[in-house]
Amino acid sequence: MAFADLQGFVAALERDGDLARVRAPVDPHLEVTGIVQRVLREQGPALLFENPTRGRMPLLMNAFGTPRRMARALGVAGLDDIGARIGELLKPELPKGIGGLKDALGKAAQLRTVPPRHVKTAPCQEVVIRGEGIDLVELLPGIRSWPDDGGVFLNLGLTHTLHPETGARNLGMYRLQLQDARTVSLHWQIHKDSTSHAAIAERRGERLPVAIAFGCPPAVTYAASAPLPADIDEYLFAGFLARDRVDLVDCVSVPLQVPAAAQVVLEGWVEPGERLPEGPFGDHTGFYTPVEPFPFVRVDTLTMRTNPIYQSIIVGRPPQEDGPIGKATERIFLPLIKMTVPEIVDYDLPEAGVFHNCVIVSIDKRFPKHAQKVMNAIWGAGLMSLSKLIVVVDADCDVHDYREVAWRAFGNVDYAHDVLHTVGPVDHLDHAAYEQFWGGKLGIDATRKLPTEGYRRTGGWPRECVLDDETVALVERRWREYGIRT
Repeated sequence: MAFADLQGFVAALERDGDLARVRAPVDPHLEVTGIVQRVLREQGPALLFENPTRGRMPLLMNAFGTPRRMARALGVAGLDDIGARIGELLKPELPKGIGGLKDALGKAAQLRTVPPRHVKTAPCQEVVIRGEGIDLVELLPGIRSWPDDGGVFLNLGLTHTLHPETGARNLGMYRLQLQDARTVSLHWQIHKDSTSHAAIAERRGERLPVAIAFGCPPAVTYAASAPLPADIDEYLFAGFLARDRVDLVDCVSVPLQVPAAAQVVLEGWVEPGERLPEGPFGDHTGFYTPVEPFPFVRVDTLTMRTNPIYQSIIVGRPPQEDGPIGKATERIFLPLIKMTVPEIVDYDLPEAGVFHNCVIVSIDKRFPKHAQKVMNAIWGAGLMSLSKLIVVVDADCDVHDYREVAWRAFGNVDYAHDVLHTVGPVDHLDHAAYEQFWGGKLGIDATRKLPTEGYRRTGGWPRECVLDDETVALVERRWREYGIRT
């Protein structure tokens, strides 16, 4: 089942025995990080800190911290289930017979139930605070995760903006630094849609309305992090994930809509040309990002539930809670990647490579330099363009088995012929790039080589050492006969 709000998800985790309530006072300044790190390493439960020493509401952490909880949050048994649903929707065949017609109608019905729905009243507006009555420092249990962080960061907030000319909505998950009781910096990276909204508003000399929602239904929170094309509405995607329409309510003081089921919403404006220093911040790369000037929102109105839960997340050197979120993206978007590059069989984005640093991809190889064709296709596919290392293996290699991949990559490569070196865009947060926003990229062809690729060794590509099926079956039979257990 999908969850209508965060309270429903928390209740389900508690029923599953997958939530621990921490009743002792805990300091959001570093101490929360120390506790969450220990629990994450042990694949432990979600944590509800009921008495944080800063803020006036419980603090939910590690809610998405395991693959099981991430799937639970999206209402599926496994993350590949969502990718399979997307794959079914993308099938272009014409319906054949009554059964095919029913399938086609079922697909159409799925799409009719996903657009967001406008409502006039909402739980997220049970309490309304305006102007000087707002004190985010006193109200929210915001976290300072790492010792050299530039201050408190309000992680996992969902930022809403509109394109100033087209009115197209964007929902994104951006870094939010609490500057004072009513000011929040917006870490809008160069490749993000809200950055372009702000640039257009600034060029027109207009201020940009912003709304930031915390503690949204899990499907909405995930959708905000998903690498969707600019013309795909995140709320349409969230409705597809949840199999139900997302209720949206008009904001109180800005011309935007937010999830009716959110816990807390901040409303305000970004003034053209105004910036504040933002950072340092211990980011998902495992390194601190430097101080840079970024836009900020001055909060005019705060709305919230009567008894809200504040949800946040810690990022840093992997593994962290954003690992299962990244794996969700990997599995959910496989059918879309295969639409763009149909020869792809599977792919893996290693968490240790913080997802955008490395792509391992298996292909159904059919012609010379096919691997290089796939590399270039990936470097031209949306945010996959930020990938720095691509390793291409044959279809019979399990891309999720890193030992198998390493065996292919270490042994199947002649580095004078099988490596593609290029330059292109990299992530804003890539500290290793000599220039900000662009840097070197490497593609490694670890597939079996064809004679038509210039492989001239006598006898062609060698056979691998593999036992025949008859011997494997014989050993398996005798194994059972003697009752051997491993």
